[in-house]
Amino acid sequence: MWLVHAALRRPITVLVGVIAIALCSILAILRMPVDIFPNLNLPVIYVAQPYGGMSPAQMEGYLTYYYESNFLYIAGLQSVESKSVENFALLKLSFLPGTDMNQALSQTVAYIERAHAYMPAGTVPPFVLRFDAGTVPVGYVVFSSKARSVDQLQDLALNRVRPLFTTLPGVSSPATFGGSSRTIVIHVDRDKLNSYRFRILPICRYAQAPGRLFLCVMLAGWRMAATSPRGTPW
Repeated sequence: MWLVHAALRRPITVLVGVIAIALCSILAILRMPVDIFPNLNLPVIYVAQPYGGMSPAQMEGYLTYYYESNFLYIAGLQSVESKSVENFALLKLSFLPGTDMNQALSQTVAYIERAHAYMPAGTVPPFVLRFDAGTVPVGYVVFSSKARSVDQLQDLALNRVRPLFTTLPGVSSPATFGGSSRTIVIHVDRDKLNSYRFRILPICRYAQAPGRLFLCVMLAGWRMAATSPRGTPW
């Protein structure tokens, strides 16, 4: 009740105080910096690994497994989550609060290079991204057509539309997902191969020669799945 009595005894003082608070509020709103993507500094790093022609099981066995094994040596790591889909693997590395993210990022890149020694030939370096509000996509561009093939749509998105984003200020060139990779599966007859005194290893080496194929070999079933680089004839 003493606040009410004080306001009744000094009405001019209370009125001036209310007007001052209102003016300060208006000035604060007008001068307050607005950032739609503030720097949250979340302790999270994403590793995105593409590899054309691999099924989710092959992505898990040939790529994701080695990443998960090597990332366990990173200091301050809290958890590793992974998701493998066709032609693509995504890993989420969560760190403990207070971890130096610059050091964590450099260690992540170092262990990625170490894991590549165990991966199939032709494995390209992955995309390594710090997670913050600036990396959240603000929109998606989806291509569909009844007149064009999937390969034509993929070529249009990769070589025509994607470079247009690089000219926009503050926008990074996004990666394209989807489409189909040029893939061929070779079934080898074991009996005929033995009758000609051939082995599977020379066939793999021939297919892995520079300028030919990126090869993934399943020795258990004598089944080989290979993908060709774009623009390379079979």
